[in-house]
Amino acid sequence: MNLLVLTNLFPVERIPTSGVFITKRLQVYEKLGMSYTAAPVPSGDSSALTFLRLTVRKKPFRASESFLGVKYTSLRCCERNVRSFIISKLMKNGYVEISQRFAKCFQRSLDISQYDLIHAHGMYAIPAGLVARFIAENQKKPFVVTVHGCDVNQLMRSRRDVYIETFERASAVIFVSKALLEKAKSYGYSANNAHVVPNGFDPKIFRPLDKDVVRKELGVYREKCKYVGFVGSLDEVKRADKLIEIFSRVRDGFQKVTFIIVGNGHLRKRMEQEAKKEELDALFTGWVTQEGVAKYMNAMDVMILPSRREGFGAVVIEAQACGTCVIGSSNGGIPEAIGFDEYVVEEGEEFEDRIAHKVVQVLEKGYDREKLIERAKDFTWEKIVQTEKKIYEQVLGSVKREFQSNWSV
Repeated sequence: MNLLVLTNLFPVERIPTSGVFITKRLQVYEKLGMSYTAAPVPSGDSSALTFLRLTVRKKPFRASESFLGVKYTSLRCCERNVRSFIISKLMKNGYVEISQRFAKCFQRSLDISQYDLIHAHGMYAIPAGLVARFIAENQKKPFVVTVHGCDVNQLMRSRRDVYIETFERASAVIFVSKALLEKAKSYGYSANNAHVVPNGFDPKIFRPLDKDVVRKELGVYREKCKYVGFVGSLDEVKRADKLIEIFSRVRDGFQKVTFIIVGNGHLRKRMEQEAKKEELDALFTGWVTQEGVAKYMNAMDVMILPSRREGFGAVVIEAQACGTCVIGSSNGGIPEAIGFDEYVVEEGEEFEDRIAHKVVQVLEKGYDREKLIERAKDFTWEKIVQTEKKIYEQVLGSVKREFQSNWSV
């Protein structure tokens, strides 16, 4: 089986771990007898900084040629089209036109006939799924789309008709959570070709370690101290604007506690100032490697994920694989990722108070670490990709049956 993988989520030179859950999938492909060409479809960031970079003819963020042994094939004609995207945003449905340009670029540069199936990850600013649809319809190939969160939660509302048409024409649409599928259905998607397959984790990286040993290695060890943390982008979607408030309330209920914030984002400077004002014992790590994330997760007694929106929340599974309890909001796919009702805090009034109270309860009472580790075993990348491979086989089997039926006629 030979696949063309188009993805809005991919490693870039500045942040090689970007889109790591696509890279991790691809690492497993060859092990399961699948070959592929992975090609980035830039997300089309339209921020002022990116606009300036493009207008002065500097290169946009380029995909890394390879990461973790996975090769990404960047096409120059596609990179040139990123500049056109800035202008297309001024036009109604301009993203459709730019997606058609990308589709033509791929067809000129690659021999599409060699691929059995096209799998697109993401329906973001320049939707990889829409690019895949245009290629598939022109080349008479089946295509599959996976959506990961913001593409449905944020963009689908204003792009409803095009997204629904793309989903309905796909051979299969994969959602990383049931909650994300329900969101798409609320916009009118039939779900006749829908599948739910979450993101996974690498068990070689995310595994339980001795907490005190890791804390000493990281230089954060405090005797008889508890550790509460967060992993993710420091932005409003993740509710990072309320993170220091939550941590302050945890500290008020449990005196000897250290806070670890892993990640980066535009709120970081403000959060550091708030933490200093509140006199919190808080460490801001910035972006770290996956191995580093795993160590910090092991150092935590509790990790929180208070997001306002979330496709699935793979960091939950990663933390559980390390034996660390995760407490999260009831939004999006977070409850599905957590898997235990007692660690889910309902969205609503006084949310910050209630999640802080839950954290304090868990710090005081403890939890069954082995139960978390055992649950995470169902989410290894190998198991996730095996599930996706079955979907591919179903799609190709259906195409074969349709061909045989047409031939007999």
